[in-house]
Amino acid sequence: MSELDRRQFLKVMLGAGGALIVGLPLRALHAATPPLPLALLGDNWTRLSAFVSIEPNGRTLIGARAPDTGQGVRTSLPRIIADELDADWARVEVLAMPLGVEDDNGKPRWLYGPQHAGGSRNIAEAWQDLRSIGAAARWLLRNAAAQRWNLPAERLTTHAGWVIAPDGRRLDYGELAAAAAQLQLPDAGVAPKPASDYRLIGQPAGDVDARAMVSGRQAFAFDQTWGDGYVAVIARCPYAEGELAHLDDGAARAVAGVEKIIPISVREASGLIGDVPLAPGVAVLARDTWAALKGRTQLALRWRARHGGDASSAALAQQAEVLLKGTPTTPVRNDGDFAKAFKAAAHHIEAEYHVPFVAHATMEPMSCMALITSDRAHLIAPTQSPRRALGIVQKLTGLDAGSILIEMPRIGGGYGRRLDDDYIAEAVLLAQAAGKPIKLLWMREDDMTHDVYRPFGVHRLAAGTDRKGRVEAWQHHLASTSRLWHRGVPASQLWTSEMQSDALPAGLVPNFQLGWYALDFPLWRGAWRAPSHDSNAFAIESFLDEIAHATHQDPLKLRLALLGAARQWQVQGVTFDSGRLAAVLQRAAQAIGWGARVPAGHGRGLACAFSAGGYCAHAMEVSVQGGKVHFHRAVAVVDVGRVVNPLGVDAQIMGGTLDALSTALKLEITVKDGQVQQQNFPEYPIARMRELPRAVEVIAIASGATPVGAEDLGVPSAAPALANAIFAATGKRLRRMPFAAQLARMG
Repeated sequence: MSELDRRQFLKVMLGAGGALIVGLPLRALHAATPPLPLALLGDNWTRLSAFVSIEPNGRTLIGARAPDTGQGVRTSLPRIIADELDADWARVEVLAMPLGVEDDNGKPRWLYGPQHAGGSRNIAEAWQDLRSIGAAARWLLRNAAAQRWNLPAERLTTHAGWVIAPDGRRLDYGELAAAAAQLQLPDAGVAPKPASDYRLIGQPAGDVDARAMVSGRQAFAFDQTWGDGYVAVIARCPYAEGELAHLDDGAARAVAGVEKIIPISVREASGLIGDVPLAPGVAVLARDTWAALKGRTQLALRWRARHGGDASSAALAQQAEVLLKGTPTTPVRNDGDFAKAFKAAAHHIEAEYHVPFVAHATMEPMSCMALITSDRAHLIAPTQSPRRALGIVQKLTGLDAGSILIEMPRIGGGYGRRLDDDYIAEAVLLAQAAGKPIKLLWMREDDMTHDVYRPFGVHRLAAGTDRKGRVEAWQHHLASTSRLWHRGVPASQLWTSEMQSDALPAGLVPNFQLGWYALDFPLWRGAWRAPSHDSNAFAIESFLDEIAHATHQDPLKLRLALLGAARQWQVQGVTFDSGRLAAVLQRAAQAIGWGARVPAGHGRGLACAFSAGGYCAHAMEVSVQGGKVHFHRAVAVVDVGRVVNPLGVDAQIMGGTLDALSTALKLEITVKDGQVQQQNFPEYPIARMRELPRAVEVIAIASGATPVGAEDLGVPSAAPALANAIFAATGKRLRRMPFAAQLARMG
């Protein structure tokens, strides 16, 4: 991958060396743009290309607009363009694009379309516009060949970087680039090719960065460096809401290589960056990392809690128990008459499920490089939300959008943590104060104790069924720490990050009630993989199994009966198809051998989920021996519409499944005396390979539907499938995550 240090939005134009360059928006493709001094041959790039450039030697450069946190969009998005272009993938080089923005009368104008990594939205948002980009470039090349051969363009075909005439003559795309750049696209646009002509979409492709990653050549933000700058580390207040009571930095200043000590005021910072205030801290700026870290150890600090100095996980759990006995803070939904239907029901089932705070624990801790001058800002930032980062830079510097360059290198994991850009604000503030480029590094302890954690929640569910086991009444009450707390969201809307009013089984039960209880706790919360779906699915899918057991029903048949006949309706703003969810559930059951005899001591469990427009079901077979769970099979079946890259989908579902299982088994963030207790991986033990399934069997159902992302889809139904399998194996129901301590008590 070429490393590019500038960006310029390029329309269709003739560049140096005769390269064809195509970018967004399509309406701009007609605009006349003077050539720019680009060194388009070799790797001597001084400005960023747009989405597609084709060099005279036939090499094709395709830009990847979205940050890649490991979800594979640096491969899948360019392949959408490449397929429409009929490019030779072996001659394609993928270029990471920075944030495409310019100033438009004081407001940012976005040049490349959506650029973010979150919510599994990249594929769905890219499907139409990136196909159009590839189709437009192919149209230009084919018509350039038609003019050269004096043939109707409709008689020509394209394949693997060639335009081919009916008599077999062919021209390489590189030979046509200069002529193609002179053509005008039709006003009506260019239609993408039919699915029957896809050659890359739907075919497996390895990650374009795989070789660089396994060989150690892949550059992450932690690896970047600027010659005349400082490395910065920060000693942060251990209280979620605290302040600096005492500082003696004499010993730190005496450390060789330490250049500056800069206190960070939380009050000043929070007023500038908005919804995620910085932790108060003291920054040590040095000529190298080791000097900075040594200097930090020499700071004499005393911190004082301003609020929540006595906060604890135990007190939070007690607060939830008390609140759940009263009226919900927000009545979210109330269909029919739950109280009447529950009282009249033949069977009553009630259960409570506990979900703890968890950290993101990304492989690469937070970091940011920032160069700030009076007239420009340059950031190298591993952010999932570069537009939000731009807003932070503007608030702190007053610069217009066109004066800010944000580069997004490959990211060592995001999972929602990098949607919040507190670390970027820190880097910008320090660069301003120092007057030099800053490389801000968080250590693992910083990352673990100053995360924006997955919310804590206690789910209390009740259901009533008739004599045949049909669910007639359903109540779901949730007491949780909203991740929107302190983010400027009205109190009446804090529940929206915790529950979905139309999520299943809403609409399937005639008497249906949802209620949310607000828990107050001084710990910052944020998005964590498949936000709210992961926690809610654990409670709901576990509870469905409890209903099935209590009413002597097969858990699979209960779910299918609840879904009923295949039909469509709107759920979470997208079309939900109950038939597609039933299909993944049935396929998972078939793959695991549902209904067949299991070996003694083994148990099988099922669960399913609908998230971000995709459908997923997990089926697992486990046993419990010596207080530990042993995985014998783990199956995940997904329907993500048309699959762009099967290897990418497999990787995402496997990774999501393993992450969800590790979290369910072992992970929890606890607070005592206002401070997070887990400092590093010894106290936050990510599951080892030997503790997880040897393989996750991923099955993607073939579909012609519009594709959606799979980044988070493997998470929600994994934990409840495991819990249900453990119950089937042991007769013990696990309702509290993490499971490890409860398993240990089973002996």
